[in-house]
Amino acid sequence: MRIFVTGASGFVGSAIVNELIKNGHQVLGLARSESSAEKINKAGAEVYQGDINDQASMGEAASTCDAVIHTAFNHDFSRFKDNCEDDRKVIEGFGDALAGTSKPLIITSGVGLLSYGRIANEDDTPAPSNVIPRAASEEAAHAAKAKGANAYIVRLPPTTHGQGDHGFVPMIIDMAKKKGESAYVGEGNNLWPAVHRFDAAAMYRLIAEQQPAQRVFHAVAEEGVPFKVIAEAIGKGLNIPVTSKTGKDAEAHFGWFVHFASLGVPASAAQSSTTLGWQPKHQTLLEDLVPGIYF
Repeated sequence: MRIFVTGASGFVGSAIVNELIKNGHQVLGLARSESSAEKINKAGAEVYQGDINDQASMGEAASTCDAVIHTAFNHDFSRFKDNCEDDRKVIEGFGDALAGTSKPLIITSGVGLLSYGRIANEDDTPAPSNVIPRAASEEAAHAAKAKGANAYIVRLPPTTHGQGDHGFVPMIIDMAKKKGESAYVGEGNNLWPAVHRFDAAAMYRLIAEQQPAQRVFHAVAEEGVPFKVIAEAIGKGLNIPVTSKTGKDAEAHFGWFVHFASLGVPASAAQSSTTLGWQPKHQTLLEDLVPGIYF
């Protein structure tokens, strides 16, 4: 297959590019800068230079390929809601371009949208986007499916880890360095699911190849790692104290991130594994952290 990948030079997208090429597929990777184009070209993919928000250009790229895997997203949290609505428009554009074809459109969401006080599964749906802005991407995928696009959703965990990670785990490591202590909120029993980026990449590939009847997938290798355990691993890696924080002390340590540091979103990938035959093969989060690649 010839597959168009957005975010092709990013942390997850680059893993997907490598996974696809390794398994005999051709990749057209979106690049918005010369540095991104260089990375994509070095990986063995064809470069498509353009702007993710240019619907005409994205539709043209999609039309030349057999599938679209969309991982690009602006993670500037200062304009988070705007970024989520921008992603809705991007997915709507792909949906319009692919409607009436069998070409799979695979978009990216997060299991962090599903906080139910229990293990979430693929049948669960997030609150609407007026409550949780990030749900806009899933709403757009469902709208694309209703218009006749062959749309799929992959939900990634709060920590998709591995070499080159610049997500939540590096953020809390940086906070720990600056504060001189590694912290967790309350008892630290809130659970974060996790997956290695190479295992997540394999799931995207399997969906593109198999195009199953199931529409929502969880790229979850570990159903839930206690946040306290993550904080302890960071404390060990940095050789600093590990402490519990509550109330204003937690807010002072984590800042705007305190919501995520308190988040408990255990999630299952049982349906995804059964449908796709997907089995995680790479390191666990703690194997990456102790002693690991993060320090």
